[in-house]
Amino acid sequence: MSRSGRASPAGHGAHHSAAGALAQRIFRGRYGEGDSLVLPEVMAELAVSRTVLREAVKVLTTKGLLGSDTQRGTFVRPRADWNLLDTDMLRWKLAAGVSSDFFADVLELRRSIEPAAAALAAERRTDEDLAALDAALSAMAATEHDPDPVLLVRADASFHTAMLIASNNRFYAQMHRVIVPVLVQRDREVAAAYRAAEHPHALHAAVVEAVRNRDVDGAYMAMLELLDASAREHP
Repeated sequence: MSRSGRASPAGHGAHHSAAGALAQRIFRGRYGEGDSLVLPEVMAELAVSRTVLREAVKVLTTKGLLGSDTQRGTFVRPRADWNLLDTDMLRWKLAAGVSSDFFADVLELRRSIEPAAAALAAERRTDEDLAALDAALSAMAATEHDPDPVLLVRADASFHTAMLIASNNRFYAQMHRVIVPVLVQRDREVAAAYRAAEHPHALHAAVVEAVRNRDVDGAYMAMLELLDASAREHP
């Protein structure tokens, strides 16, 4: 399993670019739920061939964004069907812009996953896991007097990726593909507030210390406090 926090796009080429462009138009409300797409118009709008658009529609159909039937043709499916856990879909959604309630939903997801992942890490972590966590902490500590918030955003992403992987649960480990891109997007949007807020190194270090000491309950509570403090500082 890759220990990297970066996930490459699931597809390449013109049809994948067209799929992303069409998805972002849907996310921005250019096409609403239940709307039928006039494919020749979409083809002209995206400046792509019929073949490219057909393949793009196939991509978005597999991701739950589009559907088709004999009466409506190709149409936008209900939001409940959109697979936002898909790496491409999440990336396109973030690029299209998200609201505060989107971040609030992700925080609820994180509160249900990351404390439990930290508790598992305290129980199952390896020396390699600790090394990755310590490296992320060191990178975070180095940003305390650095005016560039991008470095802190990167260190924060590395920490949460390493913690999810340290759970040694294959499903929690995969959740960095959902949690980290949203975390990075939120951190970028509130980057100006970083210098006014308390530096987060101590809260992150408390989680790692509990994991190092195999303190399961302590790791759970320390991660919960970290998330709650982050929510208070960057609502």
